[in-house]
Formats: sequence, structure tokens, C-alpha cells
Amino acid sequence: MVATLAGCTRHDAHWQLADVSGHLPDLDFALTDDLGKPVDGASFKGRASLVYFGYTHCPDVCPETMGRLMQVIGKLGPDASKVRILFITVDPARDTPKALHDYVGAFDPQHALGLTGSDAQIESLAKRYRIAYQMEKRDARGDYEVTHSSAVYVFDAQGHARLLATDHDSPDTIAHDLRRVIDDPA
Repeated sequence: MVATLAGCTRHDAHWQLADVSGHLPDLDFALTDDLGKPVDGASFKGRASLVYFGYTHCPDVCPETMGRLMQVIGKLGPDASKVRILFITVDPARDTPKALHDYVGAFDPQHALGLTGSDAQIESLAKRYRIAYQMEKRDARGDYEVTHSSAVYVFDAQGHARLLATDHDSPDTIAHDLRRVIDDPA
């Protein structure tokens, strides 16, 4: 699905990341944060949001992406206070608020927040933002992996979808465009 979305994006001299303005809906959801409190998209207005769909048992892509986002935060300097990372689970059965709190806290408790919800809430939100994910077959111990899209969505301080970063985009590139979103939120 991200490949489909990539076909709807455009690159121009203004942005180094894919511009998704007008192609995705505003930041809108009702979920539970990693402290067990209900939150919605409006809860995050006033700061740019980096939205990533993943799960805490992910062996590779999720920790790599979170590590890359920590590099982005580090490159922003004082502007980092104007950014929030929203880690939305695609595995709500295992990713309790506490599990998410511990996971994002290991990366950056100041800027990152874990979000979960019911299976139906997560499925609806994934469809809304064109995220693909699928539970894989359980092993003999009952463990499983979740195959999922790895894009990071950039929303401005008003909650408008602005940019799409992939795993091919460097922290420098993401920080460059994110700083532009912070400086010019319209």
C-alpha cells in the first residue's frame, strides 16, 4: 500500500521527502496512550508529529526506525521540543500501554509516545493512512511476527499530513524537511 501511496506523492525542489499534502487525511484517531489515557488526534496539535506504525516485538525494522528517528530528534536541537513521535502499534494483543511505555521510553521518553487500541481501531486507522500489516504464522512457542509497512508520516502542528519518509531517507534528510514543516506549518 505504501507503494501505491508513493505513486500519489510528488518530489519537488521544496521537499527532499515525498510530499503527501492533500493525499492523506489529517491526524484523526481515538486511541489509548502508553499511560493508559485516552487520546485523539487533536491531543497532538501544536507540535509536528512523526507517526510510525510498528510493534514492540519487532526484531529489526521498528528498532532501526526508532533509532533513526532519535537521530532526527538529535539533529533538530532546540526545535526537537516542537516534535512528537507517535509509535502506533499494529500488535495490540501484545502491546499493552505498559509494554509500549517501556519500549518508547527506552528510545526517548521525552519525545516518543506509544499508542494502542482495539483490533478494530488499529485496523481502521491503518486503512485510513494506507498502512499494510499482517500477523504471520505462530511458531511452536506461540510467538509471531507482524509484517508491516515501514513509512514514517510527518504531520504539521495543525495535524495535516505533509510528508512521507521511507527507510531510504537519511536522518539528515528527514531533519531538513521536518525543520521546514516546523518553520512553515501552512
